[in-house]
Amino acid sequence: MMGENHMEQQKLRETDLFPAVSDFLAAQGYQVQAEVDGCDVVAKRGEDLLIVELKLSFSATLLVQATDRQRLCDLVYVALPRPSSREWRQRWPGYLHLLRRLELGLMLISFGTQPPTVEVVLDPHPFRRRRQNRRRQHLLAELAGRSQTYNQGGSSRRQLMTAYREAALLIVKLLAQAKEPLAPKALRDLGASPQTGSILYKNYYGWFTRVDRGLYTLSEEGRQALVMYKDIMERLSINKEGD
Repeated sequence: MMGENHMEQQKLRETDLFPAVSDFLAAQGYQVQAEVDGCDVVAKRGEDLLIVELKLSFSATLLVQATDRQRLCDLVYVALPRPSSREWRQRWPGYLHLLRRLELGLMLISFGTQPPTVEVVLDPHPFRRRRQNRRRQHLLAELAGRSQTYNQGGSSRRQLMTAYREAALLIVKLLAQAKEPLAPKALRDLGASPQTGSILYKNYYGWFTRVDRGLYTLSEEGRQALVMYKDIMERLSINKEGD
């Protein structure tokens, strides 16, 4: 992770983050000390004890250190240089979710101002996990729609096999075997997916051509798919209704 200015971030040291964090906490009424029993920043206000770990980039090491500090107090923050707008959009949504799950706070330090400014993005709070039922249902439907394990880690020759792609490939196989245009009902009777009509109509992969009302055959792309997915075609099982 880099901050607002790449060159500035390259020259920064972790100790450069301390003055901004120290001044920020002091303004909140904390008494601040650095490097106390291995903790980068320790601050005390009345009965409240707060620890901040300083790092130039987000890393597993940072999380290990910060979660270890939670054995000493409940208020633990990580402080980093503010990321670029692009990295904030691309990487930080996942980072923020992880910090929330770990019940860690987050401070971002902007070095584009003099003196540098500190923004508290997250405060440490107990995490309440919320299950995303819609994504869970999609996951279960995807599992149910796959008949076998086709994907291999690290494969780049073709796109991943999904339940939808498998259903479309089965239609390709059936049309190739029939050697004549078929209607969705005929394909379903031969063992194609209940969503066959929708798959043919949307033609997402461009594998099908409608030759007449309700009749479909393979397009040139569909014939190419027979070659591209030859190994999968050989493994695709056809279960006719009533079998």
